[in-house]
Amino acid sequence: MSIDCGTAGTHAVLAWADGSAHVLSFDGNPSLHSASYMPASGQVAGQPSALVPGPRHPVEDATAGDAGGDALEVAASPLRRAAVEAERVVGQPVRDVRVVVPAGWGPRRRTWMRQVAHRAGLPQPSLVEAPVGVAEYLLAAGVQVPVGAFLVVCDVGAGAEVTVLRRGPAGFEVLATLADAAAGGAAVDQALADALIGASMGEGQGFSRASVADSVRVAKEALVSHPAVTVPLPDRPPVIANSEMLDEAARPVAWRVAQLTQDAVAAAELTVGDLTGVYCVGGSAQLPHLAAAIAEHTTVVPVVVPEPGLAAARGAADVGAVDTATVERVEVPVPPVRRAAAIAVPGFASLALIWQCLLTAEQHGVLGVYYSVSVNWGEFTMAAVMALLACLAAGTVLGSLIAARSPTPGTRTEGGRVSVGILAAVSLGAAIAGLYAVVTSQYFGMPVGPYLKWALWPIAPVSVMAVAMAVVAARQWRAPAGGWSALLAAPTGSIVAATLGMGLIQYSLTADRWPDRILWIDTAGRVGGFFLGVAVVMAVVTPLMFRLILAAPVAVICAAIVSKRAAGMLGVIYAIAVATWWATRLWSRVLRPAPPAFSSPSTRPARAGMSPGGGG
Repeated sequence: MSIDCGTAGTHAVLAWADGSAHVLSFDGNPSLHSASYMPASGQVAGQPSALVPGPRHPVEDATAGDAGGDALEVAASPLRRAAVEAERVVGQPVRDVRVVVPAGWGPRRRTWMRQVAHRAGLPQPSLVEAPVGVAEYLLAAGVQVPVGAFLVVCDVGAGAEVTVLRRGPAGFEVLATLADAAAGGAAVDQALADALIGASMGEGQGFSRASVADSVRVAKEALVSHPAVTVPLPDRPPVIANSEMLDEAARPVAWRVAQLTQDAVAAAELTVGDLTGVYCVGGSAQLPHLAAAIAEHTTVVPVVVPEPGLAAARGAADVGAVDTATVERVEVPVPPVRRAAAIAVPGFASLALIWQCLLTAEQHGVLGVYYSVSVNWGEFTMAAVMALLACLAAGTVLGSLIAARSPTPGTRTEGGRVSVGILAAVSLGAAIAGLYAVVTSQYFGMPVGPYLKWALWPIAPVSVMAVAMAVVAARQWRAPAGGWSALLAAPTGSIVAATLGMGLIQYSLTADRWPDRILWIDTAGRVGGFFLGVAVVMAVVTPLMFRLILAAPVAVICAAIVSKRAAGMLGVIYAIAVATWWATRLWSRVLRPAPPAFSSPSTRPARAGMSPGGGG
């Protein structure tokens, strides 16, 4: 048995192993009012304050409203009634119970609901989030929702809750949910009651909203399909309620639900183009203007689910019944073979640079007297940077490959794997850079401090950006176009140009300067500086036009300052350029797409996308 105990009404569904289901009826009605009458001790019968209209919400003490009754007992009343009816139909107590709860409820409220079920005499229930139940109902009804797809469920009952879900291999998972208790049928009832009271004789005298609540609710449901209805009032002649009254009462509520939908999609870091559909459920799903407002805000025409009040209860009964081995899977794209170049190019570049740095270092002094070593710190730094880039490329690609080859339940499969790969790569890259420092210092018999400084400090900004990207990847619900390996593939052209440029610079600084070769040696150094400047621009700027504009001045400046003193600075400049490249990638994932601009309510289309079926 699945029970959806909403603020206004309770629905219950019995489901059998063969797939058949039965909606429980209460006095011939598929919905049971959730309100309970709990007079306090000594209270006169019939007092409106003894009515608890929406006992679902937990309270901190043992009372509910003004009634002074036990809060658990008040909330357990509709669940107990559902259990009695289910036992009457089945002939024995139901042992498998699932209770629908809002997606926005935290651990405290969920624990409270379990206590309510226990007070009602039910066995320990499984809690099913309402939008998850609706999504399962859509699958059972034949709606095509492939694995990896996103959808929005707008649950409009007494209040509103809008939820964005993603279908994973093991079921639906909530990405974002927003709720507003003042954006549902209760607010419409209040506005409609005010309009009816104002239209009656003796405005506002002799009765209140509470006394006309049932009449207003019936009138609201009838006005969905009739232009006007007669509403009886206590001790007053009946009044006529027409569709214009309902339109005025429903318009602000519909507008608020549409805004919640737009905000929920943005909170899930998605765009409307990522959605497979928007579905409206709940007792107030067919309010006027609701579908039109959502369509205007999101450009997606929503679908009102048949029997919108029963969708969550029906779906909750089938949660877990889908065979995940037979569902259509959308695999994470496997990184192409050319991604191996992103690992090999910086890896070989790092080895080539450290090899040249060791072989061409100039040693001064004899027999340990005034012994010193001149090292191209720029080349040494770039060797450490290239080693880190190779590790980062390997971690990203391997994370994507593991996610593609062994998908696991959850929406963070690829992002989570890539996150772990990036963190491991940062650790390995820093270790290799430190190893370069230790090996070089031991090779020359020099203190390790300066080598560690030039190996680790320049790669620190890159490491920080990579760690930040790992955090973002672990928390992102949506993989970038082409996968994470494509987004984080370092520009190979920049790496090749930088390696070639620094190699030429080191050659010009350490080659034997024979008179007939001086011109060629100096030219090689300037060309190397030019290549290094081009590499910096390629790392920092992506659009081709901007690269062409910036490459000339930056390359000329780098070529002009080539010298032994400036070599270290050139290496650090390239390390900063690589950190900037990572920063731009991080920014592209952190920055959310701008939501579509709001339109004026006066320009909204009338009732676009309304579905004629279902109950109010």
